[in-house]
Amino acid sequence: MTQLEARWVRLLSEVTAGDVGEVGGKAANLGELTVAGFPVPKGFVLTADAYRDSMAAAGVQEELGTLYTGAIRAAFERQRQATLAGLCEQMQDLVRKSGLPPDLVRQVHTAYAGLGIQDLGPVSVAVRSSALGEDSSAMSFAGVHSTFTDVRGASELVDRIADCWASALSPRALAYRAEFGDNTPPAVAVVVQVMVNAQRSGVAFTADPTTGRRDRVVVEAALGLGEVVVSGAVEPDTYVLAVPDLGMKSVRIGHQTHEIVRGADSRGVSVRLTDERAGARVLADTQAQAVARLAVRVQEHFGRPQDVEWAMAGQQLWLLQTRPITTKLGPEEPAEEPETAGPPRGTVLATGLGAAPGRRDGPVRVLHEPRDGDRLRKGDVLVAPRTDPDWLPTLRRAGAVVTDQGGVTCHASIVARELGIPCVVGARTATADLPDGELVTVDGDSGTVTQGGQARAVPAAAADVRVVEPDRAPARITTGTQLHVNLAMPEAAERVAALDVDGVGLLRAELALTSALNGRHPRAVLAAGDETGFVDAMVGAVGRIGAAFAPRPVLYRTTDLRSNEFRGLQGGEEYEPVERNPMIGYRGAYRYLREPDLFALELRMLAEVRERWPNVHLMIPFVRTRWELAAVLDLVDGSPLGRRRGLQRWLTAEVPSVVHWLPEYVGLGIDGVSIGSNDLTQLVLGVDRDSEALAELFDESDPAVLAAISSIVEQATMLGVPTSLCGQAPSRRPAFAEFLVRAGITSISVNPDAVDTTRAAIAAAERRVLLESARRTRTGS
Repeated sequence: MTQLEARWVRLLSEVTAGDVGEVGGKAANLGELTVAGFPVPKGFVLTADAYRDSMAAAGVQEELGTLYTGAIRAAFERQRQATLAGLCEQMQDLVRKSGLPPDLVRQVHTAYAGLGIQDLGPVSVAVRSSALGEDSSAMSFAGVHSTFTDVRGASELVDRIADCWASALSPRALAYRAEFGDNTPPAVAVVVQVMVNAQRSGVAFTADPTTGRRDRVVVEAALGLGEVVVSGAVEPDTYVLAVPDLGMKSVRIGHQTHEIVRGADSRGVSVRLTDERAGARVLADTQAQAVARLAVRVQEHFGRPQDVEWAMAGQQLWLLQTRPITTKLGPEEPAEEPETAGPPRGTVLATGLGAAPGRRDGPVRVLHEPRDGDRLRKGDVLVAPRTDPDWLPTLRRAGAVVTDQGGVTCHASIVARELGIPCVVGARTATADLPDGELVTVDGDSGTVTQGGQARAVPAAAADVRVVEPDRAPARITTGTQLHVNLAMPEAAERVAALDVDGVGLLRAELALTSALNGRHPRAVLAAGDETGFVDAMVGAVGRIGAAFAPRPVLYRTTDLRSNEFRGLQGGEEYEPVERNPMIGYRGAYRYLREPDLFALELRMLAEVRERWPNVHLMIPFVRTRWELAAVLDLVDGSPLGRRRGLQRWLTAEVPSVVHWLPEYVGLGIDGVSIGSNDLTQLVLGVDRDSEALAELFDESDPAVLAAISSIVEQATMLGVPTSLCGQAPSRRPAFAEFLVRAGITSISVNPDAVDTTRAAIAAAERRVLLESARRTRTGS
């Protein structure tokens, strides 16, 4: 076996959490648990390199890249869904036709044979994706990629692996990635595990996903195989247990019409349940406690709340999957049990399980199939039998969601929590009981749908969505260090602006730009004379964000697409150079000097935005040298934007040379410095941040990186200009946030889902700094 081939197939018992960049989150977590002695079914994983090398061997990598660039653009635009579907079909056909090379097929056969035999025949296995980024703290990808169960025989297994690869290129997968601003081509690892012949199965949360309480474990359970729970096909039992004693707090008996069991041919078959079995408890108290106890052990191992899939065969418990909970959680120490606010006034039309918190009203839109999604207008209440990933484009426009089936871990629940919209599941007859067009209020906390609305006035920019004022607003945490958000999607502006944030520390131009270009290269737009249409589209997108956050500051970072990304636009191959390392190539400030006509369009757009929203300011990315910045600022000063009073000119500190040049930069007129920790880490450590092979080396907390950050903050403070940091580290590591506070940074900017946890980390760090200062004062030291 060559060194290259050795990277293709690995046993789960050889994988740990440190291999996430090679095998994806799902496989890394399962391997970590296997090595730690947890009860995980035997299996192996095909690495992401197996997929990449297979496509390279077939000679289709470049074609896939071109198609993917067009598809991800189409995913952002509803009117181009037909284009998206066509491009995805082409990519999936390429992947399936390419398949696995002979050497990889041999390795798969060997690993499969090592799983043993079952009933004197080939073992039944489950084949599931473990794409890089899947099952992470930011994105769950719940149900987005295909899973294949009861796969038997080496030949069928090879076909299902190719199908699993192809599923990462489906319209629903690209729509999900687009929702989170992820435009990187998927790198797909695949997990193969022995099937568990489960009599009971389900999911356990080690923190309540609907309330965020960390002193609760929520266990969902159904009879048979667990696919009926995660798909929302049945309403499972819900058991809520208190931590740490795991005493039973509440039991809600669900309603199952059928269960999936293993048939004579070892395939899953659906069996209808009698009324007596359908209404009976799935788990006894002791069984629910055993599941909860195992889930808590998993949480203790990983050090953070987990979403755990489990199965019970006889009295043997098995762990099938675990991932970090992706929704907002409460503090480590919960407050006393709050008084129940009660449902909103009005006649209760439907009751189910509160699956995503909040209250919102709007007209009912009853839909039975994803293809009916065009009937739903933005802000409508989506009422459906259940949802799966094909519903994602529709869910993105819904103001709230109600389903007949499902539990708090079904697709509708997970997506609603990630989108920040209320959700009620398991309402059983909602599609029949809720009249189409009726104005209702959905309460995702109490699990009720009531007649009528209780809307409050909202800004004109968000008038198409009416949000119900909560009975109690959570206590706001005041910090001296400001907390900003990173933002890319204009349609998320109003929702994100409602968070406890002090402004936008990074408005990425790229998504709005590529949408305004309608998939064309900027030079093609200029050649066609469409400058005005492009500027108008950008003014609408950026202005919407400025309006939502006014008067809080919004830092607009001018376009920083790299040459390989520009080449993917229509006509890009005609205008863009081919670079071996575009990450440090033709990008940032230098590009503006070589293409001042394009930069002038962006400055013209910002000038028009600032006529109405002067809280929007300019940030210049990837500045390498003093003369380069001086020339760019000359272009700004000579434009309509430069003549606007009150404009702040920021730069992103990404290139290590900023440590030397910062006093000169401030002298040229820079008003603020935003540290781009991802690029700064890349260039300080010499690590390509897009390389999974080097992921282990990429560490924002490396002493060399911290020294550079400290120097930038210290110099900026002495020079009298504010500092910010835009990156993932503060939201992932409370210690990193504390380091920034101690360094004296002015603000920290994080993704919207990390606002609450980062604010709490900042507050805790500031309290510790004040306490230490007071103690030193008392002791005279």
